[in-house]
Amino acid sequence: MTLKIFFYMLFMSLSGNSQADTLPKKLLPPCQKIPNCLSSETLEGKQFIQPFKIKGESNKAWSSLKAALNQQNRVVITHESADNIHAEVTSMIFKFVDDVDFCLDKENNAIHIRSASRTDHLDFGINHKRIEALRAQLQKANLIS
Repeated sequence: MTLKIFFYMLFMSLSGNSQADTLPKKLLPPCQKIPNCLSSETLEGKQFIQPFKIKGESNKAWSSLKAALNQQNRVVITHESADNIHAEVTSMIFKFVDDVDFCLDKENNAIHIRSASRTDHLDFGINHKRIEALRAQLQKANLIS
């Protein structure tokens, strides 16, 4: 009887994935339930934005993203590591600050994105336009699809 229980427990432990294995790994801070935040890691419809899908070498796409951020007006990279970038974007007139985060996911050949206004509830689509402009710039360079 104990041999059957042993083999049953062994079989069950080897047979399947736990729920934790099937959930996506969260790399960025979550979006709050407000309309001024976008993330490639959220399940919320209007807050979801597609990650940048890398073509070819991920390090080249990552360094090009950093260069594109550095070329933009009113953008300051405040934190940078091998696979994370945090930048602050200040609006021209009212000096509102938006937080933009990127995370290099080499395992899935993608760059995950989060962009959110710090203070204003509505951003009039600015965060979305900013991310899509970066996407277009990297697509033009044939670094992402």
